[in-house]
Amino acid sequence: MLRPSSLRSTSSSRVLFFSSHGVARRPLASAPSPLPPPEWIEPFLDVSDLTHHRGDPRNPSPWFPRVVSLVLASAPGSLPSDLASFCRRFLIRLSPAFVSHSLRSPDLRHRPDLALAFFRWAATQKKYPGHHLDSYVALIDILSSSDNTETSRIKELIAEIRARANLLPAAPSAATSLVRSLGSTGMVEELLWVWRWMKESGVEPSLMCYNCLLDGLVNSMFVDSAEKVFEAMEATRVRPDVVSYNTLIKGYSKVGRTQKAVDRFEEMQEKKIQPDKITYLSLMQCHYSDGQFHECLVLSHEMEEKGLEIPTHAYSLVISGLCKEGKPFEGMAVLESMVRRGCKANVANYTVLIDSFAKSMNEDHAMMLFERMKNDGLEPDQVTYGVIINCLCKAEKLDKAMELFKFCKENDVLVNAIFYSSLIDGYGKAGLVDEAQGLFNEMVEHGFVPDSYCYNALIDAFGKAGRIDEACALFKRMEMEGCDHTVYTYTILMDGLFKKHKNEEALKLWNMMIDKGITPTPAAFRALSKGLCLSGKFTRACKILDELAPMGIVPETAHEDMINVLCKAGRFEQACQLADGIIGKGREVPGRVRTIMINALRKAGNADLAFKLVHSKAACRQQ
Repeated sequence: MLRPSSLRSTSSSRVLFFSSHGVARRPLASAPSPLPPPEWIEPFLDVSDLTHHRGDPRNPSPWFPRVVSLVLASAPGSLPSDLASFCRRFLIRLSPAFVSHSLRSPDLRHRPDLALAFFRWAATQKKYPGHHLDSYVALIDILSSSDNTETSRIKELIAEIRARANLLPAAPSAATSLVRSLGSTGMVEELLWVWRWMKESGVEPSLMCYNCLLDGLVNSMFVDSAEKVFEAMEATRVRPDVVSYNTLIKGYSKVGRTQKAVDRFEEMQEKKIQPDKITYLSLMQCHYSDGQFHECLVLSHEMEEKGLEIPTHAYSLVISGLCKEGKPFEGMAVLESMVRRGCKANVANYTVLIDSFAKSMNEDHAMMLFERMKNDGLEPDQVTYGVIINCLCKAEKLDKAMELFKFCKENDVLVNAIFYSSLIDGYGKAGLVDEAQGLFNEMVEHGFVPDSYCYNALIDAFGKAGRIDEACALFKRMEMEGCDHTVYTYTILMDGLFKKHKNEEALKLWNMMIDKGITPTPAAFRALSKGLCLSGKFTRACKILDELAPMGIVPETAHEDMINVLCKAGRFEQACQLADGIIGKGREVPGRVRTIMINALRKAGNADLAFKLVHSKAACRQQ
């Protein structure tokens, strides 16, 4: 008979017992052995004792892809329970380094909700020592890079970091990343706190950290603070580089301190820090914003001489600046140079040149550029078509303008109020008032809101056509619809009212303009003085002239214009009175004015008085 001991299994802790009859009895139940404690897993495996490869001996942990995949597959609400179940099953815990490395996974970068849920769950693990600063920085970077920056969440994380003041000395390199992330979100208060925290903790900022801080302050328009940081930087062992200077010059450009930018530009060259294309571009932006367009051209020539690449935007600034100065041919020369250097012109470059040629009444060059642009494979946009239609209207080629307008509507080019305004102005100036009014009504029907320019164009058309009542009705409509009356609105309507001999209404309009605080222009005074002189209100015109003279509004030719109008109307006595008034103030009657009066008197058959006027400065008094 076999002994029980001979049947004990060497691979099992259980023992089978048999009775004397050979029948097996149920084995005795043994107490369950306790599970081993969960293991803290790191993001890398240390196999330094198993390999002789040079370099970093650590290999990625096989747990890393499994944990990240689990996080991505879970919903934010169920993620804590999913992770807890996973870790219980495999008897693991995620170390702070593992959490930090996981948060830097590219797959989590676009899922800030899951990254935050993962971060919060990790801190609940039993005996978890607390997040490293790297984990906070990685999460803040994710939150600041998302489409909707969650500043409130970031503020919470910064508050947690502030409560753990011992984090920074343990990870000084993470401070730079934190500064960069906070700078990108415009959280200046938190950004400056990190800066002070570094100083108080004895952590010396690196050059990159300084540059990230400068960039964050400049982007938030704290240029004075950036300047102080720059000066503090110069006092340390870390010296500003070209990036530091570029950032500060960009800041000066943002706040319009052009001279400061120029001073820094000269300073960096004195310190043998060579400006790069970004330096020049930032400085050109400064000059362009300040209206110093010639300086942009000078800087572009300097870039060419140094062999620097000229960015497309730099060319655009130069071309646009020359066009603003009314120099389209010089702008065209820059475009040709740009193309020769292998930099392709864009739609904006062509459009600004076309507009400049159109404004200088050079329709041929404008249309030539338009065709060249299309031949270069560039599709004109809404702005380009608007400029071309306006150009054709100014050139009185209304049929071509309307043809292009219809083309735009039929080919899904979004037309806007500018298209209609150009056409209304063109048809109005051509005397086709009904067509202009039809376009205005069509514009309103399509949901476009007319602006002051559009209203003024139609009011001017009505006034020139003698339809002054319709012009006045449109003037009132502007007010009801909340569209501001401009000085031009008052000028053209006054001119129309005087032509229809509605002198009192025109005068009321002038007074209304003054009461509203709208400063008259020389053109407005010219329309008023002419109307008053022709309507026999010569004295009133002279009084207004005297009132406006101290304001510098009266044009230099005001007296000449008034005398000319009076002479043409045959009112020589009033013309002579006005000339006497000039002499009475100790001035001479301008030579051109005397010529106008002499010619008018001769045409009127008053040769004797004309002869006396030739030989006497005050001959008018002898009439």
